[in-house]
Amino acid sequence: METCYVASKVGWEILAIKMHFSKLAVIAGTVALATAAPPKKAKRAGNFEFFGVNESGAEFGNLNLPGVLGTDYTWPVTSTVDTLVADGMNIFRIALMMERLVPNSMTGALDATYLADLKKIVSYITGKGAYAIIDPHNFARYYGEVITDTAGFEAWWKTVAAEFKSDSKVIFDCNNEPHDMPSMDLVVQLNQGCINGIRAAGATSQTIFVEGTSYSGAWTWTTSGNTALAALTDPSDKIVYEMHQYLDSDGSGTSEACVSATIGQERIQAATEWLKANGKKGIIGEFAGGANDQCKSAVTGMLQYMAKNTDAWVGALWWGGGPWWGDYMYSMEPPSGIGYSYYIDTLKNLG
Repeated sequence: METCYVASKVGWEILAIKMHFSKLAVIAGTVALATAAPPKKAKRAGNFEFFGVNESGAEFGNLNLPGVLGTDYTWPVTSTVDTLVADGMNIFRIALMMERLVPNSMTGALDATYLADLKKIVSYITGKGAYAIIDPHNFARYYGEVITDTAGFEAWWKTVAAEFKSDSKVIFDCNNEPHDMPSMDLVVQLNQGCINGIRAAGATSQTIFVEGTSYSGAWTWTTSGNTALAALTDPSDKIVYEMHQYLDSDGSGTSEACVSATIGQERIQAATEWLKANGKKGIIGEFAGGANDQCKSAVTGMLQYMAKNTDAWVGALWWGGGPWWGDYMYSMEPPSGIGYSYYIDTLKNLG
């Protein structure tokens, strides 16, 4: 989200605006042939390959690292996954902190407890037939400092990806919303290091989401330097360009108001044209709108426009879900989150 938050057990405090299954069945015959059953797949009857929700919690309390589970941070709950999968969602972006997963240095060892908790929720999601995105929600920072050690970043990803290389329904998101970076070249190098590290770990079948600078905003994609990311290479050819788009006046996702009923489509048109012109695929990794008619029209218009351009867009994820959101204006946490109550029927029809 284009706002960096610190979470306590009772909620979030805004720090700075613009800172945001396959179980195989073996059938043995007399000739000792084995055939794998099709992987379980979450139902998708909608417009997109991927449609789902960001799940927050494990990135909360980011000024208190490593923090205490249950006090500073938490994990998504499985009952939420059950409900949202039943609602037609098939992808969940699991936000986490790089420093909690690999705490001492980017080239260091994994924290066994945090890794086990991450694996538990990831396995639950993919066991339901849905996709789980591993999202280091770090804004291209490590312990608050801009990541400039591209080799260390590559090593971090090699270490992490090795733990998930056998699960085809895991997706890797290189890093959430880089911003105020020293150069666009560094953003390109970090994303390429992420790709290289993941593939070097043996995770060759999974999709990789890459994000751009300026909080990876779709509305500024073609004016912020992010067009340079077209040069990224992947031997598996499974890159998806993740962009975020909020509909309030500054695109930060911090207001219940949307600029107009048509702002959703308007803000992603240039990015759509760029994706098509470059033969790339994109996903709106974060979007939301306030619980009001104008925002609903803007959200509807954006998703309808994307559905007409699925040669460019593979899907979208609402921001955000998670058990500690309380009365947050966009909460997609069933059964009573504000966003869930107001938008779930709309999203079922549009996704």
